[in-house]
Amino acid sequence: MKKILAFNGSPHTNGNTSLALKVVTDELNRNGVCTETIQLGGKYIRPCLGCRKCFELKNKSCIIKDDKINELILKMDKSDGFIIGSPVFTSNVTAAVKAFMDRTNFVAKANGFMFKGKIGAPIIVATKTGANFAYSAINFMFGISDMITVGSTYWNCAFGKMPGDIFNDKEGIEGFVRLGNNIAELLQKI
Repeated sequence: MKKILAFNGSPHTNGNTSLALKVVTDELNRNGVCTETIQLGGKYIRPCLGCRKCFELKNKSCIIKDDKINELILKMDKSDGFIIGSPVFTSNVTAAVKAFMDRTNFVAKANGFMFKGKIGAPIIVATKTGANFAYSAINFMFGISDMITVGSTYWNCAFGKMPGDIFNDKEGIEGFVRLGNNIAELLQKI
């Protein structure tokens, strides 16, 4: 069975980013795709040191061992793709998402582009502005990881401040449902 990982970069486990990811994963599940949601926000994730030891050692892991990044890299390697969700913090992704992307991407590239051909999709929640920057940041990671990026009828974004507000953004929710269908359809084709 095909499997997609959904990473929640919000520190709020029941906030709008979590709800947005659930809309997409529910649609994937309805289409027979297995999903696993993993909480990143609020968890201890050290930033990349830029030491390039992963390029030297080529052992599919980061030399930083006191967080869960190496465990997540193995899950990502075994998956068919992943969705990275983030709220907008100061016009970009959260610090947890940035650290996660830097570390996992470096290790993947250092080990023969481990994520090559996997599906990637960003999910962004914003109160007003900054969604484009956060959306782009995640897509940049997918692009330099040799991944297949999946979109929808519009950017995979919704707007809302308090938990549940995104459901007032009809276009955003419809886009998330469509994204889930698009990912499922692409998984059947590859």
